[in-house]
Amino acid sequence: MAIERYENFTPSIATTAFVAASADLIGRVSVGDEGSVWYNATIRGDINEIVVGPRSNVQDNAVLHVSEDLGTYLGEFVTVGHSAILHACTVKDEVLVGMGAIILDGSVIGERSIIGAGSLVTGGTVIPPGSLVIGSPAKVVRTLSLDEQAKVKIWAEKYIVQRRKFLERA
Repeated sequence: MAIERYENFTPSIATTAFVAASADLIGRVSVGDEGSVWYNATIRGDINEIVVGPRSNVQDNAVLHVSEDLGTYLGEFVTVGHSAILHACTVKDEVLVGMGAIILDGSVIGERSIIGAGSLVTGGTVIPPGSLVIGSPAKVVRTLSLDEQAKVKIWAEKYIVQRRKFLERA
């Protein structure tokens, strides 16, 4: 794994977090308790900060970056799918960002939402809590039922368990 200092900032990783050997974390990056960053993910906090909240996971090949004006913030129990790109955005608690999805500058994703695989959330988009979002450009197609919203957290919980197994291998 590459944990790189940039200017006066060194990534901060909770002792209970897992960061894969091929992941790259640069600069103003923090990974919270029981969080995980998987293989070939890049989290580059060079010109602003990136926060991966507690119990959130950033899966293989995902890219998180920032703009000069906006950091990237993931709440608690967020799942960022394989090859997703998050740029200068905010993702609230218990959100699933599908594989290959792109979320652009200034976007805010409300709690307990699902961003479908391959969706493009254009800059400045605000997604209400509990939304199912798909397409390019992405659109809210419906409100998730309360049962569906509750199940979004389960994806993150699976990665908490997987993180523990990977930490125990050593």
